[in-house]
Amino acid sequence: MISRSRSPLFFLLGGIAAGIGVAAGAFGAHSLKGMLDVSMLAVFETAVRYQMYHALGLCIVAWAVDRYAAERFSIVGWCFAAGILLFSGSLYGVALTGARWLGALTPLGGAAFITGWILFAWRSRQILKRESAGA
Repeated sequence: MISRSRSPLFFLLGGIAAGIGVAAGAFGAHSLKGMLDVSMLAVFETAVRYQMYHALGLCIVAWAVDRYAAERFSIVGWCFAAGILLFSGSLYGVALTGARWLGALTPLGGAAFITGWILFAWRSRQILKRESAGA
């Protein structure tokens, strides 16, 4: 059984991911415009955007872990963290190094994001059913 102490961990991961996302966005906007072509800049910006979405998602998961049973939402947080590393990380690598083989990791990160959101909805539905049955 997973303890409720995962909540601070997911807040921490969300905060770190958001901070890195802001820094990466600023770096892309101010330093990379002259260095990357338009298509690679768009790849970089996609990485930043999805990192920020899921950094906020990690904070939502942290709240849910604290509010409800940790085991119901912890897997969602791990899916989001893996998605950030695989999806955004691979896109950063492609944009900055031109190593297109890293693009093979991107769909794995996307699948982790999708899995996380599906599990989040499923777990939320379970809680709604349980609470409405008890009301």
